[in-house]
Amino acid sequence: MTPFGNIGFFIIIGILLLPTIILGLRGKSAKGYNIFISIIVLAIIFGHSLNGSVSLILFTLFQLVLIIAYQKYRLQKNSTSVFVIAVLLSILPLVLVKVLPILGLKNLFGFLGVSYITFKAIQMILETRDGLIKDKISAVELAYFLLFFPTVSSGPIDRWRRFSKDMHTVPSGQDYQKLLLSGINYIFVGFLYKFILAYLIYNYTLMYLPNHTYNYLTPFQGQLAYMYMYSFYLFFDFAGYSAFAVGVSRIMGIQTPINFNRPFTSRNIKDFWNRWHMSLSFWFRDYVYMRFVLWMTKKKWIKNKYAVSYLGFFLLFFLMGIWHGLEWHYVVYGLYHALLIISFDKFERWNKKHKLWPKNKWTHAIGVFITFNAVCFGFYIFSGTLF
Repeated sequence: MTPFGNIGFFIIIGILLLPTIILGLRGKSAKGYNIFISIIVLAIIFGHSLNGSVSLILFTLFQLVLIIAYQKYRLQKNSTSVFVIAVLLSILPLVLVKVLPILGLKNLFGFLGVSYITFKAIQMILETRDGLIKDKISAVELAYFLLFFPTVSSGPIDRWRRFSKDMHTVPSGQDYQKLLLSGINYIFVGFLYKFILAYLIYNYTLMYLPNHTYNYLTPFQGQLAYMYMYSFYLFFDFAGYSAFAVGVSRIMGIQTPINFNRPFTSRNIKDFWNRWHMSLSFWFRDYVYMRFVLWMTKKKWIKNKYAVSYLGFFLLFFLMGIWHGLEWHYVVYGLYHALLIISFDKFERWNKKHKLWPKNKWTHAIGVFITFNAVCFGFYIFSGTLF
């Protein structure tokens, strides 16, 4: 059963969450019960496939052993080579997921959500290396974090320290009531986005675009309409799923970070990536871009700080592109956004010197218009239709 894919899934989790709600409203901890129902829901999601279930169990055990072993090692030593090996081992299953199908080989770890679990696991190793995670973590709590069912398949990507704080905090009945109402609100927003708006856009426009327009549109107009409609569909479908995940998380007492913040009103491309798929873009920013820039700055191989920054952007968006898949349109999509970010940064630095683009409501509106169209063209590339 696909998470949040049909009404049956909501009925099941609605029934399972009733004790959580009762305990929360009474100001009591539901942590143990939430761990229990997470196992039940994971069994429902993955239970239809024996291979998927076995892959999930083996993969999770592998990541648990790797994280706990590295945490114990980090208490005594801090070798860079051991750290690099730990990160490479953690990411290896995801790399195999992307590469093996292209080689025509069987993929052991090709189950729903492998990417998002991997991102969490890598984050644990990186923050352990940095000394940000020092306390001993039980295997049960770590597995709960990695496999938290509302976010297991498509995020948002949470951080351990934030998740752990919520997990160990028992809100008062009044505070939980606010969480419950917020969660229900997010779920209703999810229904509006995913099951109404995304459904209507797909069935009444995308089904006929770009080619089956019955001569109402020229071929160019059909492609143009597809570009915009696909962009809106992608947003409402994914933002709807994310709203479901955030809503159910809050009912369980976990304030999972939101993933979207009105991205189509972004005033520039940097602003867009602070609003679109925020948990993923922030993950790549913190654990890829920033680390690459700091590493290059420390090594002093390239002295120009802007060149280092731009190389970091290319690396970040290239990896983000191939994370979606190794097809050409994903690679081009990533590099396209790297060029947008770099071009805007150059323009912003040029404008600080010449001051020819003032900040006012008119330039803001123009910026939103330009960014919206640039982003939609990027989604057009992402869709594969251009190729």
